[in-house]
Amino acid sequence: MKVATAEQMQELDRKAIETYRIPGIVLMENAGREATEAILSSFPDLRKKRVAIIAGKGNNGGDGFVIARHLMNRGIQVKVFLLTDPKSLRGDAETNHYVFHRMKGEILSIPSSKDYQKVKRELERADLLVDAIFGTGLDAEVRGYYREVIDHLNTLHRPLVAVDIPSGLNADTGKPLGTAIRATLTVTFGLPKIGLLVSPGSEYTGTLRVVDIGIPKNLMEEEKIQSYLLEEDEMMRVLSVPRRPDTHKGDYGHLLVIAGSVGKTGAASMVCEAALRMGAGLVTLAIPKSLNAIMEMKLTEGMTEPLPETPKQTLSLRAYHSILRLCENKKAVVIGPGLGTFKETQSLILKLIKSIELPMIIDADGINALATQPKFFPVSNRSIVLTPHPGEMARLIRSTVKAVQEDRIGTSKNFAQSNHVYLALKGYRTLIATPRGEVYINPTGNSGMATGGTGDVLCGMIAGLASQGFDLLRSLQASVYLHGLAGDEAARKLGEKSLVATDLIKEIPALLRRGI
Repeated sequence: MKVATAEQMQELDRKAIETYRIPGIVLMENAGREATEAILSSFPDLRKKRVAIIAGKGNNGGDGFVIARHLMNRGIQVKVFLLTDPKSLRGDAETNHYVFHRMKGEILSIPSSKDYQKVKRELERADLLVDAIFGTGLDAEVRGYYREVIDHLNTLHRPLVAVDIPSGLNADTGKPLGTAIRATLTVTFGLPKIGLLVSPGSEYTGTLRVVDIGIPKNLMEEEKIQSYLLEEDEMMRVLSVPRRPDTHKGDYGHLLVIAGSVGKTGAASMVCEAALRMGAGLVTLAIPKSLNAIMEMKLTEGMTEPLPETPKQTLSLRAYHSILRLCENKKAVVIGPGLGTFKETQSLILKLIKSIELPMIIDADGINALATQPKFFPVSNRSIVLTPHPGEMARLIRSTVKAVQEDRIGTSKNFAQSNHVYLALKGYRTLIATPRGEVYINPTGNSGMATGGTGDVLCGMIAGLASQGFDLLRSLQASVYLHGLAGDEAARKLGEKSLVATDLIKEIPALLRRGI
């Protein structure tokens, strides 16, 4: 599903009205009607409840009047609290105010803080609150009277439905503009907005419902939007390809994993196990020779290849030619997890990245090695995936974690495009960025995954699909989605606090079996 900025959504509205001649009031009617249906499906017992709609003076307020009309027609007790003088309403909002007024719907005009004080108690007695104050076009900080209203509504501990977007939230960044409604449910129109899906906006959104308001489908497909939300149905299609009965292990690819050092053999192990669970036919681990015995005990199904090492028991430059030979007949390569940051090992990593032409997933210490060479990219291999966490991303671009987190989408997109690589920026709402400028937002996962090793599992999952011949972008999309879903399943059974990385690997078979 495409994900829009405020400007892109406004452009879609404009084209629907001007090019397709769909009257704006029809779009508003569709929006209000669909929002009403979403509210009724989420709160089915409203006939016995009181609904308060808090409306602003713009089109978002107009949506609120449409919702009020439809609720009233269903026999639900509803009242609109209008935060402006009715004479200030214009266009479609004014029309829908007039219709609701002619229906003898209850409207309280409260254009000032003094007026608001008189109705506070009445709002506090409402069973459901509907926020129709500001829409996606808000770009200035919320101050004064409106801030007072929003802050008060957030204290009422009532279910709160946001119309299109929680009022006060920036539709593009997800940042509150001074303050913002903390919604229980957000019903957004046409396409989800970026700010509803990324932090901190997702914390204000509550449950997100996207409803169709009648914008022509081909118009949305034609619009040059490059941000997307990963969806379960599409990921299911990627992973549900059946296997032919007359196949063998060689048909499902041989993966080479270059990983591990003293104290970090677990990273190598988890990469290999995750890749095998994703269906890779064969996995070989290239490991410092002194660690081979422990890895032979850790890995039952995976193979090991002991290689020359440094005095620090990390892979040596002398392993370079052996690794190139190991690449023969392989379908994909992982490089980095647990390799360490010893200078000679970093030199080996950089030399291998320049030399290997196979699809390559670079993680952890592979990324740390790249961070020592700020102008390393581009290289001849265009089938490269980087999987940094925010700290590694900050080192790559010579920035700070704070700066990365404040603009995760921009950071990911700029790096992937300028360096001609695929990038998965891990964390809450993991992002995938492509060399073509596309960005995919992952909706799965939870805070229980903030534990050592979950990134190694993701790396192995991506490589497991890539080694089977899956398209690199599809491998990324399916693995990132499934990784988060495995975390959600594990957290459901074990709780978030007790979750560890290997719990995710245990969930992979069941998820693959059900086609997600």
